Amino acid sequence: MKLKVFDTEIFLDESLVEASEDEIRRQVKEYLLGEQEVFELDFSRPENFTGKVMEEMLEIPRGETRSYGEIAEALDSAAIAVGQACGRNPLPLIVPCHRVVGKSSVGGYCGEKDSLAKKKLLELEESDF
Repeated sequence: MKLKVFDTEIFLDESLVEASEDEIRRQVKEYLLGEQEVFELDFSRPENFTGKVMEEMLEIPRGETRSYGEIAEALDSAAIAVGQACGRNPLPLIVPCHRVVGKSSVGGYCGEKDSLAKKKLLELEESDF
């Protein structure tokens, strides 16, 4: 399913979410308006490295960030592998890959380098990045 997040189109694999498309869209809209801070959606994740990175992303509290390197260290991996897994995240926004940043830049989001949408999401969550 395609969604507009600020100026960026993102794609969610709604087949992984145990909710209707209307419910997903409602929660995303409320989140972007600042009316909802946490998604209340049950979903499944892959049982591979991407799934492990998704689990780490889910541990990052709203308003905080982690670097690709920090997640790589937690998973005994490399920062580039974590960045690639973030890029394969089938549920961007719901699984907050926007909270994972580079050492010297905000990093990419949904195929965009130095993404304005990622910066706006972090600002919405009042993150220091």
